[in-house]
Amino acid sequence: MKPSARRLVRAFGFFFALVLVAPVAPVVAAKEVSAISDAFFPIMPYNNAPTNAALLRRMRECGFNLAGFVTPAALDACHAAGLRAIVADPRVTEYDWTNVDSTRARSNITSLVRQVGRHPAVFGYKLRDEPNLAMLPGLGEVAGLVREIAPGKFPYINLFPNYAGARWIGTTNYAEYLETFAATCRPPIISYDNYSLLDNGSVDGAYWTNLELIRALARKHGAEFWNTILAAAHFDYREPTAADFRLLAYTTLAYGGRGLCWFTYFATGPDSHLAPVDQFGHESPTWYLLQNINLQVQHLAPTILQLTNTAVYHLGEIPEGCSGPAATNLVTAMTAGNFVIGEFTHRDGTAYVLIVNKDLARARRCQPQFRTAPRQLQIISPFTGRAEKYDREFSWLAPGAGALLKFEP
Repeated sequence: MKPSARRLVRAFGFFFALVLVAPVAPVVAAKEVSAISDAFFPIMPYNNAPTNAALLRRMRECGFNLAGFVTPAALDACHAAGLRAIVADPRVTEYDWTNVDSTRARSNITSLVRQVGRHPAVFGYKLRDEPNLAMLPGLGEVAGLVREIAPGKFPYINLFPNYAGARWIGTTNYAEYLETFAATCRPPIISYDNYSLLDNGSVDGAYWTNLELIRALARKHGAEFWNTILAAAHFDYREPTAADFRLLAYTTLAYGGRGLCWFTYFATGPDSHLAPVDQFGHESPTWYLLQNINLQVQHLAPTILQLTNTAVYHLGEIPEGCSGPAATNLVTAMTAGNFVIGEFTHRDGTAYVLIVNKDLARARRCQPQFRTAPRQLQIISPFTGRAEKYDREFSWLAPGAGALLKFEP
């Protein structure tokens, strides 16, 4: 079980985010990000993927399009199931990250890329999960080799959440951890995990702060970001509900996230209860909840991939470290409730807003008041992917749900 699963320290002040938003030249070229994304919105189970063809097909039917971490031997089965994959192999994972032998690393990565680099299923190569600060220079060296030897492939590194303490990340300053990672590893995609659904029914405030920090880091460094979020209860993290799944997915989208990783799809141990696939290999009720939200994201993805996130703000209760609408934002007010709103610009210049109901118990009317009334308001249906008239049938948001609206002035 990943060490971040225990909430160790929650005292990181949001003021650290200020160091993340200073204007600097992006670390990663935009063409490199687009080469890896390739008009593709990844939805991945955070597991080592099986080689069993039937299990992989069922994973695809659950709405995944990217297998977790696969051996080279599993690539053909992933491709046959319609899944891309992140390769996990000792030639990229097994190093003393504080003392990387550059010659050995180059030889290893060259060997691996020669073996699998032309396989159509390969999306990237897994380097490490949840590294500490001391590991980052070594990871940066190996990530650089992957970028050189396998251009257009993602050197996958997944970061600790903001509630992991110094024992885990190697510093008391989470912003330092993020900045060092971005500067040394030059990631085209920033992946991190946060499991803030607590068994007392609440969503820990660290969830929102982490989203703010990662979004700021990605914008500063010209990268995209993925959110690794809860799909299976463990420790004192609760069994996710349909509302929980909606909230996690739609808030990631509202913040401009370009990938979802669900921890986990397969039960990982005796404390992993109500995982989508349980310890007996049976699909639990969670499987169908996860399938539903994955399919919604799949239908929204063609539009999402054409949007650039320009702002995020909250209406109603504003979590610590977050903000309400500014004088230039499109939405000025909502009906009763708590909402988070992401603003976007389409490639054709059209404005979009994604409005998320943060209430996990009650449906809420979604009747935004705009600074300037739109000539026409359409919703991108999460069930068809088509733009439809925004009327009464769409104006209620289920608990945790979101509405992607096309705003035409």
